[in-house]
Amino acid sequence: MICVSIARTRHKMILAEHQALAQRGAKLVELRVDWIARAPDIPRLLKDRPTPVIVTCRKREDGGKWTGTEDERRMVLRTAIISGADYVDLEDTIARSIPRYGKTKRIISHHDFESTPEDLDSLWIEMADMQPDIIKLVTMAKSPSDCVRMMKLVADAKIPTVGFCMGEFGTASRVLCGKYGSPFTYAAFSAEREVAPGMLTFQEMRDLYRFDELNRDTQVFGVLGDPIGHSLSPLLHNTAMKQIGFNGVYLPLRVTPDQFSSTLDAFSWLNVRGYSVTIPHKEAALAKANRCEEIVRQIGAANTLSLDENGQWEAGNTDFQAALDSLELALQPGESLEGKRILMLGAGGVARAIGLGVTRRGAVLVIASRTTDRAKTLAESLGCRHLTWENRGSEYADILINCTPIGMHPNVNESPFQENWLRDEMIVFDTIYNPENTLLLKEARARQCRTVSGIEMFVRQAAAQFQRFTGQAAPLETLKESLRQGISAAKG
Repeated sequence: MICVSIARTRHKMILAEHQALAQRGAKLVELRVDWIARAPDIPRLLKDRPTPVIVTCRKREDGGKWTGTEDERRMVLRTAIISGADYVDLEDTIARSIPRYGKTKRIISHHDFESTPEDLDSLWIEMADMQPDIIKLVTMAKSPSDCVRMMKLVADAKIPTVGFCMGEFGTASRVLCGKYGSPFTYAAFSAEREVAPGMLTFQEMRDLYRFDELNRDTQVFGVLGDPIGHSLSPLLHNTAMKQIGFNGVYLPLRVTPDQFSSTLDAFSWLNVRGYSVTIPHKEAALAKANRCEEIVRQIGAANTLSLDENGQWEAGNTDFQAALDSLELALQPGESLEGKRILMLGAGGVARAIGLGVTRRGAVLVIASRTTDRAKTLAESLGCRHLTWENRGSEYADILINCTPIGMHPNVNESPFQENWLRDEMIVFDTIYNPENTLLLKEARARQCRTVSGIEMFVRQAAAQFQRFTGQAAPLETLKESLRQGISAAKG
């Protein structure tokens, strides 16, 4: 179950949002009465309530907004109990002073906004002695491994326990706690109404991560990166899993470079079945793998880690084939890359994968990068030419491939290649997918060029990962539409 927190300054706003949430399908709502600008009218908030409620009145040192006295705050909580609230949240510091009464269930809570203490088990044991119906233990994650310790606690708890970690390192635990037995998790009314660090929205919890469908058999996957909050991979993979009816969940996992190896070791307890890997971990992922394909070794980076039948990590790079498949969309029937002159802009990880792919297909590759040394190094490793960034417009090419971030949102009015350098009928492939129609592609179409957007490559590399993770084909058209919607939503 998902508990949606309502934190507004006026009773009228709280009542309106409560009704709206009930209409959207919410089954449990937390009323954060400490946010109300004047004395909370608890009977008014509870009368004719459309869903069960948790009444919470949090003081400032516990992350709340309460400005009255402590005696007044405790009176609000007692009033909620006497008025028949379904649940009341009592911090472990006051729980013993407020006795059980009537049918109201007691949530005994502890919050730590600084860290995840080493003595989680001791904290839980103390709270278990305070007549809880539910224990709520929420801490700040300083590393991804903190989430694992919290999930172990939830899984082993003899009393129903809501346990997760806050902050960007803790986001996954807000979802995973449902797999390990948490009776509910907390979500925000909307992205603008976050009341704790790392909180997801009700819509994300319900529709994207399908919290209410998680169980002990749910398989776990994720994307490793730093930063990771911008990633649209969870949208693609979770949408595909939902469409094919696969019991899995795919999570954003922020991991810093110094924690990469230790995090994967810690996550073994979670039995994660596969990872997508993004910046800056692609080389570290290759080093962590037990084995890899030869092409991945040649690329020198992995964007996928998947468990084989023996529980060993296999490294893959789905950018390689996805780029080739995307390029071939622009080729005429019977046409091939062999002998084509290709100018590639950029010399990073994606450029290396694409460069290796096109040269293996017999194309004649030339590389130009804003960093000349990187272009030279990549060209030498691929056995091709390089030229300076300033001279890129002088190169005759049948195909232009942009592997730089020039033109990416929000810098949508920039292009890595001047319009007058484009030739009619050349193929222009931009690996940027946000926006889908970059300035480069718009100008290329105006010159009657054949174009390929980065959405094609991004979706295809994700689909190849999905096949490795689940053993089933991903619905490509659904993924494209989901990606477009995700990009649109991110822009507001």
